Amino acid sequence: MGAPLRLGIAGLGTVGVGVVKIVRKQAAMLATRTGRRIEITAVSARDANKDRGVNLSSYAWESDPVALASRDDVDIFVELMGGADGPAKDATEAALAAGKDVVTANKAMLALHGQTLAEQAEAAGRVISFEAAVAGGIPIIKALREGLAGNDITRVMGVMNGTCNYILTRMENAELPYDTVFQEAADLGYLEADPTLDVGGIDAGHKLAILSAIAFGTRPDFAGIELEGIERVTIEDIHQAADMGFRIKLLGVAQRTGRGLEQRMMPCLVPASSPLGQLEGGTNMVVVEGDAVEQIVMRGPGAGEGPTASAVMGDICDLARGTRLATFGQPADGLANVPPARSGLPAPYYLRMALVDKPGALAKISTVLGDSGISIDRMRQYGHSESTAPVLIVTHKTTREALDVALIAMQQTDVMASAPVALRIEHV
Repeated sequence: MGAPLRLGIAGLGTVGVGVVKIVRKQAAMLATRTGRRIEITAVSARDANKDRGVNLSSYAWESDPVALASRDDVDIFVELMGGADGPAKDATEAALAAGKDVVTANKAMLALHGQTLAEQAEAAGRVISFEAAVAGGIPIIKALREGLAGNDITRVMGVMNGTCNYILTRMENAELPYDTVFQEAADLGYLEADPTLDVGGIDAGHKLAILSAIAFGTRPDFAGIELEGIERVTIEDIHQAADMGFRIKLLGVAQRTGRGLEQRMMPCLVPASSPLGQLEGGTNMVVVEGDAVEQIVMRGPGAGEGPTASAVMGDICDLARGTRLATFGQPADGLANVPPARSGLPAPYYLRMALVDKPGALAKISTVLGDSGISIDRMRQYGHSESTAPVLIVTHKTTREALDVALIAMQQTDVMASAPVALRIEHV
């Protein structure tokens, strides 16, 4: 059996404690599967006195994660602090400079600084592994970098934020409004300290940027993602979607086109009978399409102590076995710098709007759509009040560019009581 592989863990929250538990509980199994003992030598967190439910007294304690990353008795620096910048990034850079490999669950850091960190790691002959950064317990990074390496990937899509999926399915199943379920999710501890990271689509956008880089051989480009959260989705939208055979999901889609790299993370209508449409609660799902494999679907828990710690340990075991891959599946200096592109593929759209209740209001909206080259598939009014007339329109296939022109023109009329909501209908 080879020399022990020594871990330094920075961040002892839910995931960090989960890793400690696995290393202790599964020590013999891990050694058998990797040919090396895996040991924790040192840890770091903000509060040394906090009760975390595990005994940490046998490990050296460092209050500064940068100091932990530089210790001589650490072979792998395990970064589980989170945050795109600050201590997480500083300690990761210090670990690479000190000749350590890095395992991280930090999607924000990789989405925003992945290119620079990958170049630093590869220049130093080191590895950054990050299975836990995307979709929790689903081994999607390993699938893209290894299992599907022989494929020309054509599209990656999925539901990548369990909190948003919980909110949307809870709204539907319990017949509750968004604000009520949002507060419920907050009370259950499902939301980030800054809730917009979840409901604004930012967390899921970070994950999509990472998957795009691996799938299409491009530099991570979070800034190039069309981003829209679920804050404006109402229970009425969910009801109307259900009536048409759809469910609403915060859906990420990425594909490389002749115009550039298309990346979008936004609420969409998907067929209720599809795998994505059947997804419930906090579960994640990633769909990958390739020229050889056609389509694969991976589903599993997107967060939590066990699933995320499992993903971290998968990376550690790979390094223990000697598996060493370029950060994004190919050398960082060869990743393409592809311009962002908006979706040019036509699709039908669901439009919800409230019109001022006066004669000719609906005719004006129909004219605006017609002038923009958009035809109407179906239209209905519902929930009429004394002053406003809620209207639902489903268009035939159109481009987002044409729709945006129409939406701007609508708001320049005198019949809009509120800004319209537009959701793409994806036939997946």
